[in-house]
Amino acid sequence: MVDLRRQGTGSARDIVYAALREQILSLALKPGTSLSENETSLKFQVSRTPVRESFMKLAQEGLMQVLPQRGTFVSLIDTALVEEARFMREHLECAVAELACGSFREDALLRLETNLTMQQAALAGQDDGEMFELDEQFHRILFEGCGKSHTWNTLNGLTVHLNRSRRLMLANAHDWRHLYEQHRRMADAIIAKDAAGARLLMKQHLTLNIADQAELRIQYPNYFKD
Repeated sequence: MVDLRRQGTGSARDIVYAALREQILSLALKPGTSLSENETSLKFQVSRTPVRESFMKLAQEGLMQVLPQRGTFVSLIDTALVEEARFMREHLECAVAELACGSFREDALLRLETNLTMQQAALAGQDDGEMFELDEQFHRILFEGCGKSHTWNTLNGLTVHLNRSRRLMLANAHDWRHLYEQHRRMADAIIAKDAAGARLLMKQHLTLNIADQAELRIQYPNYFKD
């Protein structure tokens, strides 16, 4: 049972939505999991209305699937949407990496260095959840440091299937040194104002996910859409 008083401010619908979204993206609610309005309303101690509205909003984002006469389920990971999101991120983030080499705020560079230090701590503690959040933060800082925060926010809303796939990859691997090392080299290229190098590093970084998808589908066949 969840005490909404501890979940922060906002409407019941917003709190339920945010909590369920985080559970889906973190894989606490696994792909294919069945959900009911009654059980969820009891869990959050709210009426069925905010639960129903949360389900509808999550379905619009592609994180839930409502099947008539069958029920509501956490959506399976759609590999076609994973690839489409990776394609968008590759092209936008390569451009941002190149842009950062010409103009990147000093405070953002300091935040990038702090982030990298925290990544090393996550590596030492083998905390895949923390590493995922720091990975996301690293890329967000690149956009913010170039004055492209709105672009990041828009992009991030279109990558939910990719993010679940990446989260699964991190939880499965437990060896993220290559991830940290790629981030470190990207930061160094930005400091050196090496636009071509930063762009190439970002492209290599984001294309790694292609090979990972095939392996994940073999290990977790029930998590992915056919």
